[in-house]
Amino acid sequence: MSTVPASPYPYSLPPRGSGARVALVIIDMQRDFIEPGGFGAALGNRVEHLQQIVPTVAALLKTFRELSLPVIHTREGHRPDLSDCPPAKKLRGDSTLRIGDPGPMGRILVLGEPGNDIIPQLRPEAGELVIDKPGKGAFYATNLQERLKALGITHLVFTGVTTEVCVQTSMREANDRGYECLLVEDGTESYFPDFKQATVRMIQSQGGIVGWVTTADRLIASLRQAYAGGAA
Repeated sequence: MSTVPASPYPYSLPPRGSGARVALVIIDMQRDFIEPGGFGAALGNRVEHLQQIVPTVAALLKTFRELSLPVIHTREGHRPDLSDCPPAKKLRGDSTLRIGDPGPMGRILVLGEPGNDIIPQLRPEAGELVIDKPGKGAFYATNLQERLKALGITHLVFTGVTTEVCVQTSMREANDRGYECLLVEDGTESYFPDFKQATVRMIQSQGGIVGWVTTADRLIASLRQAYAGGAA
């Protein structure tokens, strides 16, 4: 069985031909969070913190595509009438722009608007699963669980933003559903570096209570060793 060097101990990849599969999950790499003028910037955050992981996530995406391994993208967004956006979420904080308000890239966090789209460097290709989610977790009010079962996916590799909010929430949801979860530390980021580091520690604590943590280079090398010449 192939493994990935990880913390708190090596992460096992599903053997080729076993019927189990590993998939890459890219959480919310959207213009609204990563580019100036979006929702993240409107909240007063420095978006350059998130921009620094784009090359790493792009390298992972390229590897999964080359090995014909499944890729899942998520986007946080709401219907144009905001019927799936609770008032408690829309009214939270004192931002100059709230969900649904017009912004430099269209209405903030509204499905179909330019700012809600995934950044060009990570744009999904045909056949890759895109999950539009109204909440922080990728499983809440979506059909992700059914889609993963249909694809035979048992192992999930998590990247994206932000580490302590949507990434961690989705990992915990996946862990509760029995998926073997791996976080790529240099493939996830937060507007607040100390929040990221605290989350990484929580995930791998107590023997990997939520999952494992590794780096992109280690994962890519292990994937190529395990699956070169044919996907799982």
